[in-house]
Amino acid sequence: MGSSAVVGWTLLYAILALITTQQHYSSAALLPETLKLIEAANADGPYLGLVIPNTYELNPLLRSPNFTSTDLIIDFSGRRFRFGTISTKKVILVMTGLGMINAGITTQLLLSMFSVEGLVHYGTAGNANPTFNLADVVIPQYWSHTALWTWQRYGHGPEDDLPLNSMRDIGCLNLASYTVNVTDGSSYDNLLNNIWYQSEEVFPIDGTPEQREFTFWVPVDPFYYEISKNLEDLKLEGCLNSTSCLSHTPKVARVQRGTSASIYLDNAAYRDFIYDKFNITPVDMESASVALICLQQRVPFIAIRALSDLAGGGSADSNEADTFNTLASHNSATVVVEFIKQLAAASCASIMCPSDDVY
Repeated sequence: MGSSAVVGWTLLYAILALITTQQHYSSAALLPETLKLIEAANADGPYLGLVIPNTYELNPLLRSPNFTSTDLIIDFSGRRFRFGTISTKKVILVMTGLGMINAGITTQLLLSMFSVEGLVHYGTAGNANPTFNLADVVIPQYWSHTALWTWQRYGHGPEDDLPLNSMRDIGCLNLASYTVNVTDGSSYDNLLNNIWYQSEEVFPIDGTPEQREFTFWVPVDPFYYEISKNLEDLKLEGCLNSTSCLSHTPKVARVQRGTSASIYLDNAAYRDFIYDKFNITPVDMESASVALICLQQRVPFIAIRALSDLAGGGSADSNEADTFNTLASHNSATVVVEFIKQLAAASCASIMCPSDDVY
C-alpha cells in the first residue's frame, strides 16, 4: 500500500472514529472494536471483493473446498463480511440482499471500508435469450439499469418533448403495441402510452464534484472479460440429483449484454422486447447497481450469472426458478472459483506468488 493510500485510510479511520464518538447512541455508528478489525484486515489486503445477492448463492461458495476461511468475520450496517482465500487471492465475501438498493449500499460499504483491488458479482438470473438454456452461465460485457424511466403522458407521441430534458436516444416501450383482443381493422391505444429508457447519472471519484456524467451501458473490466474467455470450456453440472437431469449440457458463454431492475421479470412479452431491442441475455435485480458503483469508484468489475429460468416461461424443461436455483447457484459458484484461479494465475505471471495446491 502506497503512502497516499495509507494517508487516505488513516483519514478515513479518524473520521469514522469521530463519528462513532459523537454518535455513540446511533445504531448505524461503527464501534471502536469494529474499526480495529477493519484496520487490521486492510493491513493484510488488498482483497478481491465477492458480492452475492442471496444465501442460496453464497452457500455453495462457502462449502467449496476451494474457499479457505480465515475465520475473520466483520459485521456492521446489517452486513457480514467474511474473509478467506481462493487460490492465491485474498477475498472478502458479502451478501447484499435482494434488489438494486441493497446491492448498491453493500457494494459502496465494501469499497469504502476495505482495501479492494477488484470486484466479482455472481448469482442466478432469468434468461431473455432463446439461444441459451437453464443452468448455463453467462458473462456479459455490458450491463444496464432498465428501470430508470420517463413515463410519457397520454396524448403525447415520439416527436413531443419529454420533461426535464429527458433523453429519447435509448428508445421507448410503446404499451399500445401489446394490446390484445383487438377487433381486426380497428384502431387501438393505451392510456399508459410510452415508457422512455433513461441513462443513469454518475459522479466518478476522479471527476468534478456535483458534475454529473451519463451512462446507460456500463462495461465490465476489459482485463477481467478477457480472462473470462478461458472459462468457456469449463464443465458444469446438469443434474439436480441422480434421477433428475436437464435435457442439455450446461455451458459457459460470454455474451454482449445483461440488464437489471428491482423487478422480478416473469413476463414473456417484455422478455422478448428487451431481447429484441437490447440483445439482453441475463435479467436480474442487482448486477447493474454493482456495476454503476464500481464505475463511479473506478474499481475493476465483472458479473457472472447462471440462468435459473426462462423469464416468462416457455422452455422445454420445467421452468420454475425454484426448481433450478440450486443447480444454477452451484454452477455460478463453480465458474466464479475458476475465474478467480485464472485471475490469480494472470496476476502472478510477472511476479512470484505462493503455490496453490487446492484444485
